[in-house]
Amino acid sequence: MKNSLSGHYEQSEAIPTLRLLRDSAIAMTTFLSFTITNTDFLTFKSMTKRYSPISDFLKNKFGCKVFKVSLNAGLTCPNRDGTKGIGGCIYCKPETLMPLNYHYENNPPLSPFNKGGMMGGFLDDMKIREQLYDGIAYIRKRHKAEKFISYFQINTNTYAPVSALEKIYQEGIDHPDVVGIAVSTRPDCVDDNILDLLQNLSKEKFLWLELGLQSSHNKMLKLINRCHTVENFTDAVKRATERKIPVCSHVILGLPGETREDMLATARFLSNLGIWGIKLHHIHIHKGTKLEEMYKKGKFRPLGLDEYADLVVKFLQEIPEDIIIHRLCGRR
Repeated sequence: MKNSLSGHYEQSEAIPTLRLLRDSAIAMTTFLSFTITNTDFLTFKSMTKRYSPISDFLKNKFGCKVFKVSLNAGLTCPNRDGTKGIGGCIYCKPETLMPLNYHYENNPPLSPFNKGGMMGGFLDDMKIREQLYDGIAYIRKRHKAEKFISYFQINTNTYAPVSALEKIYQEGIDHPDVVGIAVSTRPDCVDDNILDLLQNLSKEKFLWLELGLQSSHNKMLKLINRCHTVENFTDAVKRATERKIPVCSHVILGLPGETREDMLATARFLSNLGIWGIKLHHIHIHKGTKLEEMYKKGKFRPLGLDEYADLVVKFLQEIPEDIIIHRLCGRR
C-alpha cells in the first residue's frame, strides 16, 4: 500500500515520517521551563521544540548524549504462554524487536521462566552482560553516545520471580557507562513486590517503567487481544507513581476501527492520569500476524504518511508540554 506506515509492507516510510514531524509545526522554536515531579524534581528546559523529547531530557540530566541499549532477558509473555491468552496481540511479532547487533546463533537454551518458547534466552549473567557490552560498543561506534540506558524491551520484562528479576536487572546495569535502566512490561504484570524491587533499583540508577496501554478503550484492547484492561493500567500507574517511579505509556495510533477522536481521547486520558512519558507507535503489519490476515482480507487499512503525521501533531496538542515524548513513530 503506497504511503502506508505498516512495518512489513512499507517499513521504509517510518524514517521519512520522523523527518517530516521534526520539520512540522510541532518543532517550531519556543522556550519551555517546567518541573518533572517524578524524577527527583529535575528542572528541564527544552529550547527548541513544543514537545519534550527523551533525548533532550536525558542530555539535560546527564550532560551528554545518552542512548538506550536493548536487552533480551529471555522471558516470554502471559498473553502467549496461556496464562492470559495464546498467540499474543494481533500485531505482535517479538523477533522484530531484537536489536540489530544481537546474534541469534549465540542464544543458549530457553530461560526456565519462558514457558512460551518465543524469543527466549538463557537467564545467565554472562549472556546479559555480553549483550550489554556488545550493544554499547555497537551504539558508541554508530551514534557517538557517551552514556547508556539498559533497556529491557522484548516481551514482558517483569514476568519472572522477583529473585530472578533482581539478578537480571543487576547484570543489565553492570557497566561503568550505564546511567539508567528502563523496564518494559504489561500493566497486569507489576505487583507490589516487583514495584518495590524497581523502587530499590532506582536508588542505584535512574529508572523508568514502560507500560503497554496502546489504547484507553477496553473495546479496542479486547479487539487486539491485549488480555488486560484500562483499569489494570490505571492501577499500575497509580502504584508506581506512589513509589516515585516514572511511567512511560506505549500508545499505538491507527489501530483497526479506532477513530481520530478515539485516539485523541487516549491522549487526554494519559494527561489526566499524570503520566511521565509517552511512546507513540504507528501500527506495524508483520508477516504471520493476525493483523496481516486482516490486511489481506481488506478489513484493515493502515494510516498513510500524511495522515499519521497530522494525527501525531493533534495528539501532542492534547497533552501537557512536560510529558516526555519517547518516540514519535516506530522505525521498523
